[in-house]
Amino acid sequence: MLDKKIAVLYVDDEENNLISFKATFRLKYQVYTAISADEAIKIMETKPVDVIITDQRMPNMTGVEFLENIIGKYPDPMRILLTGYADMGAVVDAVNKGKIFHYLAKPWDENELDMTIQRAFEVYSERKNIKEMNGKLAVSNDQLEFLLRQKLLS
Repeated sequence: MLDKKIAVLYVDDEENNLISFKATFRLKYQVYTAISADEAIKIMETKPVDVIITDQRMPNMTGVEFLENIIGKYPDPMRILLTGYADMGAVVDAVNKGKIFHYLAKPWDENELDMTIQRAFEVYSERKNIKEMNGKLAVSNDQLEFLLRQKLLS
């Protein structure tokens, strides 16, 4: 897992922001960009994504609505919301409905965003490990129950 780059999906309706993000982070991360929520969903159907970064203010679907829409099908990726507006309602919605990990103001600071992606991936990895361990525990538990039943029957 160490040689695998963190897969980051950046969603923003401003093409200059997508170009800037990709130029800044393409060497460090596996970067996917989408100009709309619909395009982002198409990417998620074909590519594994660890961290999603989305702008709040987009036409057709806000960042929070996008995160809310995908949470059922893609519950695992960590979510970061960016907005250029001091819209506390959107931030509260994002935390409550979109299950965001972090909120950042636009324009983003490269170091702050980089550190946020790193922290988000650490949490993502921990959650993934816990899920795997719980799965292994469930299998072991089932095996033990089976052996106990066999012993009781004999």
